[in-house]
Amino acid sequence: MYKITLVEDDKKLAELVQQYLSNHGFVVNVLHDGSDAPETILSNPPDIVILDLMLPGKDGLTICREIRAQFTGSILFLTASEDDMDHVAGVELGADDFIIKPIQPRVLLARIRMLLRRYEDNLVNTANAVQAE
Repeated sequence: MYKITLVEDDKKLAELVQQYLSNHGFVVNVLHDGSDAPETILSNPPDIVILDLMLPGKDGLTICREIRAQFTGSILFLTASEDDMDHVAGVELGADDFIIKPIQPRVLLARIRMLLRRYEDNLVNTANAVQAE
């Protein structure tokens, strides 16, 4: 089972996303505040982190910057912001993908599966490169 950490302050949206992803076989840990998110993510790393951009405590960009060097999984931003500067900043800080709210659950699921395929492909390629040496 893949693990996802969802950092989303909208409790209703977080509950809906958690339920939807749980129904599709994911274990979803939800955080509603950004303050402890980096420590929580790095102490028990999930396969994917889904970050809201605007959070109480610490915003998503700050969390991304704080975890990226140590976190090998994927980071997906879930945001209401359509500002291209937010997207550019997120990608430059290490985000792997963005989804604009309001979300379509099937699109979110497809993006998560795509990120997991990329992650697994990278693991296989790394293992093959090590064996070839």
